[in-house]
Amino acid sequence: MPKRYLILFAFCCLLGGLSSTARATTLDHGPSASVQAENELETVEIGRVRLHNIKNGDIEGSRDEGKTWSVIGHILIPCARVNVLGFNAAKYGGQGTIVATAVNAIHLKSGQNQKEGRAIIWSLAPKAETQAGKNSLQQEIAPQSAAYTDMPGGTGLFGGPFTPFVGNPLFLDNDRNNVLTPLPDSYVPKLGDSWVWQVRRPKRYPREIIFENRFGGLITIQYRGEEPRVIGTVLRPVVGIGRFVGSFFADPGRLRANHEGVIDISTSPRGAVGSFQIVPANHAMSEETHYIRELTQWMVVGPVSATDPSYENTAPLFARFLRPRFEQADWDNPDTIEGIAGRFYFDVQLRGKSTWQPMPPFWILANKPLPNWANTALENVGKIRINFPFTWDDSRLQGPVSAANEASALTPANPAATGSTLAPTTTAPVASSPVGAVQGEAK
Repeated sequence: MPKRYLILFAFCCLLGGLSSTARATTLDHGPSASVQAENELETVEIGRVRLHNIKNGDIEGSRDEGKTWSVIGHILIPCARVNVLGFNAAKYGGQGTIVATAVNAIHLKSGQNQKEGRAIIWSLAPKAETQAGKNSLQQEIAPQSAAYTDMPGGTGLFGGPFTPFVGNPLFLDNDRNNVLTPLPDSYVPKLGDSWVWQVRRPKRYPREIIFENRFGGLITIQYRGEEPRVIGTVLRPVVGIGRFVGSFFADPGRLRANHEGVIDISTSPRGAVGSFQIVPANHAMSEETHYIRELTQWMVVGPVSATDPSYENTAPLFARFLRPRFEQADWDNPDTIEGIAGRFYFDVQLRGKSTWQPMPPFWILANKPLPNWANTALENVGKIRINFPFTWDDSRLQGPVSAANEASALTPANPAATGSTLAPTTTAPVASSPVGAVQGEAK
C-alpha cells in the first residue's frame, strides 16, 4: 500500500477520538495566559474607509484619520437588509465590528440573534466578471444583505491597504463630516447611510508564527529581537487541500480569509481553486462543522494547556492580527513600506528539511470529483509559517532587519518556478473551475 494511503488510513482511524467529547481545551473561548499580551496589545490606525450605501455610492479611503479622503471604488448595488443567520463563527465576534475579512467578502456584525444563536450580519462583495468568480463569492452572502462593489476580488477592500482586520470597529457617519457614531445594536442598513471602519493593526507585529504540522505540534510566535514563545498546540495536523470558495482570488501562500474561527491559506494560482484551513478546537467540535472532523483539509489548534479556553475570536490567530493583504497595486502605494512590506504570506518547511520554501501550488480540476492526491497533498509539510509585515516601528525598536529575510514579501510567489515535490503533478488551472467536492467553509 502506498505511503500516502497508509497515512490517510491512520488519520481516519483517529477521527473517532476527535468526534467524541474529549478535547484539549475547556468549553469556554478566549485568551489564555500564553496569548494575554497579544490580546492586550495597543493598536494603531493605519487607514479609514467610508462607504456611501447608495447606487454608485463612493467608497473612500483616508490615511490621515479622516482629514482627507480619496475615492477608491464604488458601491454598484446597495444593501437593504441583514442576514439574521450569519456564519457560525461570527457569534463569537463583537457587535459593531468586522467579523470576517477575505479576498472574496467582508462581513460586518450588527448584533446577535439570541434565539438562533447566530450573528446578525451584512456583507460587502467584490466584483466578479466570470462565472467561476461569481461561484467564488462567499456562500454566506444572502440576497439583499450585501452591498456589491466594483472592486475585483483580491484587490481594494479585499486585499489592498484598506482591507480590515477581524475586530476592527464600525461606525456611522451619515452627515459625512467625520463625526463617528458607534453602530447601534441590531442595526439594519438603510439607503443613504455611510459606514466607516478604522483599519487598526497591532502597534507591534510579530515577525512570524510557526505551526508544527503534527499531532501535539507546538505553535510559536517570535517578535524581532526576541526568542520564540509557545502560544498553542496543534491538536490535529492538516494533510489535504480542498475547493474552498474564494481561493479563486488568491495566489499560493496568500491568506484567503480570516475570521473568529478560521485562517484560510490558498494553494492555488488566481483563477483556480485550492486551499486549506486552520481552525480552533471548539469551533471544530460544532455540530455544524462535522466535516472538519471527517476530512483532511483542516488543521485543528488549541491553547498550550488543556485546561485553557479555546481560541475563537482570540489574537493573534483569530482576531486583530491577520488580513488578506497582498495585491499588485502595492507597487503604486505612496507609502512604500506599507505597500510592499505590508503584505502577509505563508511558506512551508518539508519534513526532514531545515530550509523554508514557498507554498507549493496545488489546484483542482473543474467538474471532476476531488482527486485522491488532494486528500494527502500536504503530507510532507512539516511546518507552516505566517510571515508578518515589516514596519518602521520594528526597525527603530529592534535594530536593522536582514533585507534577504524580508525580500520574499516583495514579490508574489511564482507557481511555475516553485514546482512541487509533495504530490503528483497538478492539473492546469481552469478559469471556469466551479466550487465542488470539498468546499465546506469553516463557518
